Amino acid sequence: MSIPGPTRRHSDKNFLRDRFRMTGTKHRFSILDIAQAGIMVAVIEVSKMALSGMPNIELTSFWLIMFTLFFGWKIVVVVPAFILVEGAFYGMHLWWIMYLYAWPLLVLIVWLFRKNTSAIFWAIVSGTFGLMFGALCSIPYFVIGLSSGGVAAGLRSAFVWWTAGIPWDFIHCAGNFVIMLVLYRPISEAMKWISRERG
Repeated sequence: MSIPGPTRRHSDKNFLRDRFRMTGTKHRFSILDIAQAGIMVAVIEVSKMALSGMPNIELTSFWLIMFTLFFGWKIVVVVPAFILVEGAFYGMHLWWIMYLYAWPLLVLIVWLFRKNTSAIFWAIVSGTFGLMFGALCSIPYFVIGLSSGGVAAGLRSAFVWWTAGIPWDFIHCAGNFVIMLVLYRPISEAMKWISRERG
């Protein structure tokens, strides 16, 4: 027996509602999740461009830490999307290879300590990441040196590249520390409000 028109339309609406849910689960993305991920990538990119005239002062570390703390598993989409956007905008050069492991490493560290709510703790984490960023980015130079002259050449190549940028790493460290210390509380409150509104 056929379903009467109004009942069938109601059934179709239920199907569409269930198929394209506005609230996600731990196992799949919703429309809202996709939109939020896009907004997070846009926030990172706009912040990055706004501070592009200030060497080694950046908000990318801050936002990745905050988004991991407050949006959890959605960060697994945000980080690759951000890296791909960077490659599309600026070209996939050697620095882009560094991004492939440096930013995911930061997110992993944050995820492991995600229950901590201390501003000073996250300022230390962010500052330490900034201090070690140059060392992390020296890894490709080790590989290049290794391929051309063995382990000794690889270590020398990485060490020279890293030490040449240490003054900038100190700036990176200080910038990350101060930004996190100043912005952690107000942005945390804003993100808690967003979570309640969605909730």
